[in-house]
Amino acid sequence: MEQATAGSLASLGGESMGTRWSARMHVRAGADLHALHAGIQQQLDRVVAQMSPWEAESDISRYRRAPAGSWQALPAEFAAVLDCALEVAAASDGAFDPTVGPLVDLWGFGSTGTPRRIPSPEAIAQARLHAGWQRLQRRDEGRQLLQPGGVQLDLSAIAKGYGADLAAAHLRDRGVAAALVEVGGEIRGYGRKPDGEPWRVLVESEADAGAGVDELPPRVLVLDDLAVATSGDRWHRFEQEGRRYTHTIDPRSGTPVADAAAAVTVVAADAMHADAWATALTVMGAAAGLEFASAHALAARFVARTGAGLEETMTGAFKAHLAP
Repeated sequence: MEQATAGSLASLGGESMGTRWSARMHVRAGADLHALHAGIQQQLDRVVAQMSPWEAESDISRYRRAPAGSWQALPAEFAAVLDCALEVAAASDGAFDPTVGPLVDLWGFGSTGTPRRIPSPEAIAQARLHAGWQRLQRRDEGRQLLQPGGVQLDLSAIAKGYGADLAAAHLRDRGVAAALVEVGGEIRGYGRKPDGEPWRVLVESEADAGAGVDELPPRVLVLDDLAVATSGDRWHRFEQEGRRYTHTIDPRSGTPVADAAAAVTVVAADAMHADAWATALTVMGAAAGLEFASAHALAARFVARTGAGLEETMTGAFKAHLAP
C-alpha cells in the first residue's frame, strides 16, 4: 500500500465473518493505510472472537456450553449488540429473536453441521422449548447474562452490521474524514467525498444470481451518515420435494419463512439496526412487513416474487433516501 495523497480516496479490503469487507475513505495526505487496514481487521476480529458460533472459544460458543443457572460475563461489544437485538425483538413482537440458534441448527443453517432437511414436528417443538428472547435475564447493567439451560444465541443477523459500524467508528476516531465501509453487504457511510458529495450506493436489485439486471429499475441510495442492510433468500437455502426453504427462520413458528421476500433492504442510522430490521421485516413477509415498516416510519424496500416476475414496494421513508 502506498501513502495517501491529499484529498484522495483510498480503498482497502479483506476477509472476515466468512465474507469480504471493503472500505473507501477520504483520507488526509500521508495517512498510514497499513495501520488503517490493521485497525479495521482488528475491529472485525473482535466481533468474530465474541459472536461467531463457528469459533469454539468465542464468547457466544462458551455461553452455549455454560451450565444452567450460571451467569456469564459479556464483553462491552457483545452487550451492545444484545441490547439492539432485544430492542428489535420486543418491537417486532418476536419476528427477530437472538435465541433462534437451536432452530437455525435444526434446519441445517447453523454451525453444528446438521444436514439441510425438513425436521420432524417433534424436533421443531423440542427446539422451540430452548428458544424465546423473553427467557434472557441480565444483570450488572446488562454485562452479565443468565444461561437458563439450553439457550443458544445466534447473532448472525446483526453481527456483520455491527462490524461495519465498529470499523467506521474506528476510522472516524483515527481522523478519517469520510468512509464507506461494507461487511458482507451491510454498509455504513459517513462524511463527504473529496468533491463534497455524500456517498451513493446501488441497492441490490437481482433476486437471484441469474436474474436479469434490468428486471427492476436501479435504485441509488444517498448515505449521508447512514447505513443500509439487505436480507433475502438468494444466499442460503435448499429445496426439498419441490419447495424452497430459506435460511431465514421465523422464531414464532420454528420454520423457515414461507414465501419470503427475495430481498428486504433497510436504511437506518447504523448498520446494526438496519441489519436486524431487515431480518425482522423478512420474517414478517412482504405484505405484513411493508405495513409494519410504514406504520413505524422504517425506511424499507421489498422485492417479492410474483407470477409476473419481481415486484418492488417501498416505504415513503425509503424513497426519501433515494438519489434524485
